[in-house]
Amino acid sequence: MTHFLHTESVNQPKVKYMEHQPYITERMRSILIDWIIEVHFQFKLKVESLFLTVNLIDRYLEKMTVSKENLQLVGVSAMLIACKYEEIWPPLIKDYIHISDNAYTKD
Repeated sequence: MTHFLHTESVNQPKVKYMEHQPYITERMRSILIDWIIEVHFQFKLKVESLFLTVNLIDRYLEKMTVSKENLQLVGVSAMLIACKYEEIWPPLIKDYIHISDNAYTKD
């Protein structure tokens, strides 16, 4: 159990990781998370999928610089990955494209 707690604490994003994002703000992240929650409810997904999605977003934003144009793509990609782990019938890529107003392609 101690090993698990250590691994979990090491892999959590740092508290002030958003300070290192030059193109996006904490408010933009907040808007993204609000939108992710709406999508979560629309797709009727498990709560675990939502929690994992937010965790993946934060972990990615801590490590990589993201432009405003790609922030929603990060959120959609994180949800796609989370749903592959947590859902029996995850939404299809075309569903994610549709929910993001066709802002992105399958590629």
